Amino acid sequence: MIPAPSAPTGGSTRGALYALGAYLLWGVLPIYFLQLKPTGPFEVVAWRIILAFVFCLLLLTVLRMWRPFLAIVRQPRLMGLTAVAGVLIYVNWQTYLFGALTDRVIETSLGYFINPIVTVLLGVVVLRERLRLVPWIAIGLAVVAVAVIVIGYGAVPWIALTLAFSFGFYGLVKKQIGPAVDAVSGLTLESLWLLPVAAIQLVFVANLTGITLGTAGTLHTVLLLSAGAVTAVPLLLFASGARRVPLTVIGLLQFVAPIIQFAIGVWVLHEPMTLERWVGFALVWAALAILSVDSVVASRRHRRAPVDVVEPV
Repeated sequence: MIPAPSAPTGGSTRGALYALGAYLLWGVLPIYFLQLKPTGPFEVVAWRIILAFVFCLLLLTVLRMWRPFLAIVRQPRLMGLTAVAGVLIYVNWQTYLFGALTDRVIETSLGYFINPIVTVLLGVVVLRERLRLVPWIAIGLAVVAVAVIVIGYGAVPWIALTLAFSFGFYGLVKKQIGPAVDAVSGLTLESLWLLPVAAIQLVFVANLTGITLGTAGTLHTVLLLSAGAVTAVPLLLFASGARRVPLTVIGLLQFVAPIIQFAIGVWVLHEPMTLERWVGFALVWAALAILSVDSVVASRRHRRAPVDVVEPV
């Protein structure tokens, strides 16, 4: 989490481009992960954890950030919070990969459409924040949307709900961490805590179906070995952008990724969109429009109030 102060005019355009670049990369991730077949979601996530950790170690060295990183390591509270964050982001990654590699990209996009609404709801329930009427209307529309999908489609969108709530709780943990942990150090520690999980998953995959790294051609190997950079680069772009632009800009740009994912699912992968799904998505989009307008209006009233921005991964 990093503060989002008022940015100078000269840096705001560059910051918006950084943030937009991050969301564009997150948006096309389904295409990247689909190129990793026949590698399954458990192996992909394991390599993503290990290679992200290695990539972050290189960044800590190149950027000369070892001193602040070691200062974080000496603080038990921060170490504990990064461990919790690691567990939550693991659930998010594993669920997302399962959806992307089992032809459920549309449902993953629904999860990230719902996430801002879940974040607001968690703020009320966990942080005891008070809401105006308009955000409550948005939350109500989101609940109706999920109900329409469940009743009409005949199944609970568990992938979408797991993604939304896991990332929502991840944001709460990052709020507790605050600016004390930078993006690179945070991802390094979260990956570090998950290394045993990655090792167990690779052993499991090796005994069940066999490790695919290096067995499906040169291009596949290169793409799989790129998982660490694919994980870290959008995060760093986002962190750079969030420091330079107001929170409202980030709030509006965050819908770029799920919109791209939705388009990929519908028009590239040709996943089915029943009437119930269209109605459910339409209700979610209406809720997000209401929430976005309310956020812009509120930010104009409290332009000088300090705010926090959560770093997605």
